[in-house]
Amino acid sequence: MAKLTPDRNLSPQPPAVADRDIVRAAAATVPGADPAARIPNAGVLSARLNALISSSGQKTSAVVIDATTREPLYQQRADRPATPASTTKLVTSVAALAALGPAHKITTQAVEGGTAGSVVLVGGGDPTLTTRPATSSSGSRARSGQGDPAFGSFTDLARQTANTLKASGVRRVRVDFDISAYQGPRTAAGWKSNYLPDGEVAPVSALTVDEGRVEQGAKTRVGDPPRAAAATFARLLSRYGVKAQAGRQAAAPAGARRLGAVQSPTLAALVEYLMTHSDNDVAEAVLRQVAIKRGRPATFAGGAQAVREVLAGLGVAGGVLTNDGSGLSPRNQITPLALARIAALAASPQRPDLRAAITGMPVAGFSGTLSPPRYTGASSRAGAGMVRAKTGTLSGVSTLAGVAYDADGRLLAFAFMAGDGTGQVDPGKLDRLAGAVAACGC
Repeated sequence: MAKLTPDRNLSPQPPAVADRDIVRAAAATVPGADPAARIPNAGVLSARLNALISSSGQKTSAVVIDATTREPLYQQRADRPATPASTTKLVTSVAALAALGPAHKITTQAVEGGTAGSVVLVGGGDPTLTTRPATSSSGSRARSGQGDPAFGSFTDLARQTANTLKASGVRRVRVDFDISAYQGPRTAAGWKSNYLPDGEVAPVSALTVDEGRVEQGAKTRVGDPPRAAAATFARLLSRYGVKAQAGRQAAAPAGARRLGAVQSPTLAALVEYLMTHSDNDVAEAVLRQVAIKRGRPATFAGGAQAVREVLAGLGVAGGVLTNDGSGLSPRNQITPLALARIAALAASPQRPDLRAAITGMPVAGFSGTLSPPRYTGASSRAGAGMVRAKTGTLSGVSTLAGVAYDADGRLLAFAFMAGDGTGQVDPGKLDRLAGAVAACGC
């Protein structure tokens, strides 16, 4: 029988990275790391990684840097752009946290329309609105499992709106919808035609409920998420005593009376969720929130421009070229060195505002896209619990970027990018590279 959990007697065995407070505002050094730990010998580390890369039989670009000094310890085509796939989400997340702050929330509201008997549902871009039953008095519910954030309840928004309308004597309305918060195409340049029907992502819109799925639990997405949301809202209003029918797209009147409102989780919670589960819908929404904050058009292009501006302000824009926020576009090009530098910045105790980009990364052998059977084999097991990393997979491409504690307790940042878009790529080979970084007591 296959063993699906890592051994508990891993050697060496400092506390698991999952249990460490990687970033603490008052810390003078990286929390959890041994302040006396020496930086690994670059020659020894390089020899180990070169041996693994040369035996892998696949084109691999790689870099390992010290997370504190940012000095490179290993480089293999580190400054050559490659397709990042979902490690793009690390770039998007860090830019969003820096631009908006971890406490930022997205509001969805219903307001009085400009004509009698009309209500306008105003989308703010919250991708986590859900009709799932509430589990708390706040009308929100954790979407997946333990540790996931409580998402805004579309049902609660309808209840608030119905109560306000009934208190004003209104018993029949038309539900229009305002999606002007976002502009431009709903799919990015380079996205494959099967992404929408296969459920990889919904058409990007300022108003989407249950991630635009045709029904809860289904992968298939509706073709017009805001129109579907308005129809759902009308049904919910009818359930709460206000007869309603879905209307048309319309701008909310300036200064219109608010009938109800709900908010998303904090940006920190959204980032942790999108990083752990590699959620494309949340990543694209976060990209547009950066654009709005920076005064750019809330489009794919505007979001990408805004992200580059924020990264430039952080000093880590070099080597980054993106066309979306999720990494679904194969036209994105990022260097391994850029990814490692961004990961190191997010892990810095001087930047606690970026913490969620690290704490949201899957823990090797334990959570998210790095759950078992990954990091349970002999060649990668040293990374179990010691590595936090974002994965990325597209056809012919596999990537891994994050941080790892080495055997001496030194925190290192790394990025491994394999494949050129043709042929098969084995993610396990990248796990072995990360495992070698964690095993190094060099």
